[in-house]
Amino acid sequence: MKKLLFGFSLSLLLLSCSNNSKTIVVMSKGAAEVDVNAGTILSKDGAGHEEQILNINSKKVSFKLTTPNGEATVEMLENGLYIINVKNDTIIGSYQKYTKADKAQNVLTQEVLKQKIDSLILLSEGKNVSAANRNFFILPNQATKISENNTAQVVGPYHQMRSAEMVDGKEPEVYRFYSIKEIREMIVKLQALTVAPKQ
Repeated sequence: MKKLLFGFSLSLLLLSCSNNSKTIVVMSKGAAEVDVNAGTILSKDGAGHEEQILNINSKKVSFKLTTPNGEATVEMLENGLYIINVKNDTIIGSYQKYTKADKAQNVLTQEVLKQKIDSLILLSEGKNVSAANRNFFILPNQATKISENNTAQVVGPYHQMRSAEMVDGKEPEVYRFYSIKEIREMIVKLQALTVAPKQ
């Protein structure tokens, strides 16, 4: 009985040790130098948007960031999916509700268009942002938890949205992110589509 109990306890211990899974997406301008063992990320002001995905199994994950915005230290204690922003730009994003291709709305009404513009303006100002709303305003040198699900999909700035399909009857969990510059450009484009009220 003692052997069985010890074996069961050991299995629980090993299970708890192996269940510290974190997926971390490092977003940078130009390639960032990531050293997982040393716990450092060095980012210079390079060209183009770059992403690195780290899969780390550890109870506590910490990185010292050295970027064009100075130095900072970020910690990730809970399991799940994180984004670390080492760009010199704010990253803004939100959860994308799954819609089947044949149900997608190809034509925006003026009312839906206005709601979309208002929502983007609030996001660009960092308002109405919360984990509960599943939208995010990630300043430079910040790490933010995106989801409990470390296998959720992240579509980063300057990338086209990929198609996503249901797997085993479950809707995909997808988060779309933009640079604040992209959001502002999007607002201007959408505002150009609005129709002035008739006098």
